[in-house]
Amino acid sequence: MSADKEFTYSDVSEHTGKKDLYLVVHDKVYNASSFVDEHPGGEEVLLDVGGQDATEAFEDVGHSDEAREILNGLLVGSLKRQPGDPTPKSSTPSTSTSTKPSSDAGMSVAVYALLALGAALAYVAYTYVQGSASK
Repeated sequence: MSADKEFTYSDVSEHTGKKDLYLVVHDKVYNASSFVDEHPGGEEVLLDVGGQDATEAFEDVGHSDEAREILNGLLVGSLKRQPGDPTPKSSTPSTSTSTKPSSDAGMSVAVYALLALGAALAYVAYTYVQGSASK
């Protein structure tokens, strides 16, 4: 099958089985049938997004460059969007996991702030107890 072929969302949605599994990532159509048994996350992960736009699920995991190369080898065509098709939830491809903005960055700062506050309170309590014991 040529990678120049265009598929409609309706075409892709007909391929949802383990032996006939298409999915869409960034408006490109991939035949993942040959990769289902080899997928490190298990076959269920692919079957859950089979016949659908899997862009958000693919990017949320933060796949490696090797995984993206494997995906390119499964390319069979592009998605021809039509009126009424579901809109993609994520339209910007991530080139690497290191460029993906981390929502955990704010959480890390909060954890360090809480640790510093806890250490300060422990120090104050220790000095208070030492002062009370020496009187």
